[in-house]
Amino acid sequence: MAKLSMTAKRWDEITALLNDEQRLQAEYPKVANYLDMATSLPGTGDAQTDAAFDLRFVHYMTGGKSLSPNPYWDIVEPLVFEHEGRRVVNGGRAEVNSRLAYAQIILQETYAYAIPSPKTIEWISHLCTGHKVVELGAGRGYWAAQMAASGLSVEAYDLEPPHLTRNVSFPEAVGTEDVWHPVNDLVEFAARPYSLSECVLFLCWPPGWGDKMSSEALTLFEESGGRRLIYIGEPQGGKTGNDTFFNALSTGWRLDAVDPHFVSWGTEKDIAQSWARI
Repeated sequence: MAKLSMTAKRWDEITALLNDEQRLQAEYPKVANYLDMATSLPGTGDAQTDAAFDLRFVHYMTGGKSLSPNPYWDIVEPLVFEHEGRRVVNGGRAEVNSRLAYAQIILQETYAYAIPSPKTIEWISHLCTGHKVVELGAGRGYWAAQMAASGLSVEAYDLEPPHLTRNVSFPEAVGTEDVWHPVNDLVEFAARPYSLSECVLFLCWPPGWGDKMSSEALTLFEESGGRRLIYIGEPQGGKTGNDTFFNALSTGWRLDAVDPHFVSWGTEKDIAQSWARI
């Protein structure tokens, strides 16, 4: 577990911010709303653990990009435990933790739906070395930023780049970054100056419930000659991908790797997989 290290100056900054409720609400409304709700919600059952999590939450959510290249992970890492053969953020409790569930909503809107642990980024980097990674449905580009920091060449695209237009999954909010990596729209994707044939397609939490985004992206990739896919999401029947997408994988692709170190929220069933074209 990474111990939280904080300078005296940073401690004074946080203390001053928390002592000024009006400023906190104006500059960091997500943090203010969390702190207002957290005390009324059941947590891990360990007051010290809950207080330590709240401090990390405030520290990284108000610190900006300069504080950490991966604040999402820095916030949740101490609450990662093994549960039924998976690594999950649950604070060591199998039952639903309302306080953590509320923090999850805020963190997913702020960063990404899936958690990019350093080991998962290392796993992806190893699989994709020498290839450009193209992410479709990139949201804020948080995963793209982590992959790029590992040395990969990454291009990120989204139907609704949060810094350019309204995105209901990643709403604009004072005190948060709109994007962490350049995210282009689909017009720019259509005009891209490179072929997808030598690229790796990266899909992280493509929408489910019948949405065609995942299957359309996979079909386009196949027609362009693409041969490797990194998929992060839930199995068929879950919250990500549609049946057409999963059926295409089962008939035209081969599962060749699963990240054993992937970290999921305790309420989710997502996994990280690498698929190769048959």
